[in-house]
Amino acid sequence: MSRAVLSLGSNLGDRLSYLRLAVEGLADVLVAVSPVYETAPWGVTDQPDFLNAVVIADSPDLDEWDWLRRAQALEQQAERVREQRWGPRTLDVDVVAVDDVRSTHPDLLLPHPGTPSRATVLIPWLAIDPDATVPGHGRVADLLAALPESDINDVHHRDDLTLR
Repeated sequence: MSRAVLSLGSNLGDRLSYLRLAVEGLADVLVAVSPVYETAPWGVTDQPDFLNAVVIADSPDLDEWDWLRRAQALEQQAERVREQRWGPRTLDVDVVAVDDVRSTHPDLLLPHPGTPSRATVLIPWLAIDPDATVPGHGRVADLLAALPESDINDVHHRDDLTLR
């Protein structure tokens, strides 16, 4: 059994529909879906705000590379265009972690290197898995507690939006 944590983000077009496209595309392996959060862009800041979520999925047939291919296929379905690093996108699906797998391959860094410092991933992940750990970094709750309060306050729960 392979358990994957995937982060979802969208800041172009119908953001919620793009997140729902990802959730529907993972329906056959879905274990949990976080609430939806709204966050300011990171990296390139002159773009629309993001809707973010995290999903947990399980499959006995998929390894970390298969999860990456599924993530990329979902982005293609959403007609994502990669014009600028950290730029606006219809759908971003990042493979955050797959079991305890560690990878330094440039196409698949695991766990995702930004995870320990990104409230946009840690908050939704913690909402669906209070005991979650980031391989090699520790408990998600501890990583979140170590972030600056301003990072945490920039992640806004959108209780008016749902993915299922």
